[in-house]
This record gives sequence, structure tokens and C-alpha cells, in this order.
Amino acid sequence: MEKLCRIRDIQRSVIKFERDFMAHYGICLNGAMALYILNQHSELTAGEISSLLQLTPSNTSKVISSIEDREYIERSFCSKDKRQMRFKINTKGKKLLDSIDCKKLGICESLDKLTN
Repeated sequence: MEKLCRIRDIQRSVIKFERDFMAHYGICLNGAMALYILNQHSELTAGEISSLLQLTPSNTSKVISSIEDREYIERSFCSKDKRQMRFKINTKGKKLLDSIDCKKLGICESLDKLTN
């Protein structure tokens, strides 16, 4: 039962961290992770983003829409298949990514142990 209590504490800590992250940066954690992987690659399709983030296609679509609405990414047609869209991070997205500092949010002890 003690492990179950620890897991619940960790879950609550993650939820608090996500809430604080969104309030501070104006973007959800999945959105920040999408920017991070787009920064690591020149361009990705929605399917590739979904696979790398391990999200469902539906959730990935919402994340892409959210960061695209905030103008952190750009979409373009695939040169080989005009039906397919490709996404890349832009300068505004890179600036946001560079500004992210989780230490500012005060990661609680239970999460700090997991991230070190």
C-alpha cells in the first residue's frame, strides 16, 4: 500500500507541475515536448510526432493545433505527397523553447528524485 501512496503523490506532483508549467509558459507539457522534438528534426509529419510523443493521433492533432494557433510552428505540404502535411518549429517556437527553465517552477521533491 505504501507504493500506491507514493504513486498517488507522484501523480499529484505531475498534475501540479503541468498546471504551473501551463500558467508560466502558456503552453501545455505535450506542446512543449512537441516543440522539443521538432527542434531536434528539420520537419515531421503528424504521425511521426504522434509516434515520438507516444500520443494518440487525436491527442497529437490537438497538441499540433494548440502550438500552431500560438504560432510556434509552421505547416507545409510534403513535396512527395501533397496530401501529407509537415511541421517545423519556427523562430518564435525556438525562443519559447530556449526560455523554458523547469527550475523556475520549483519541481517538488518527489519529481526531482525522478528527474535526476
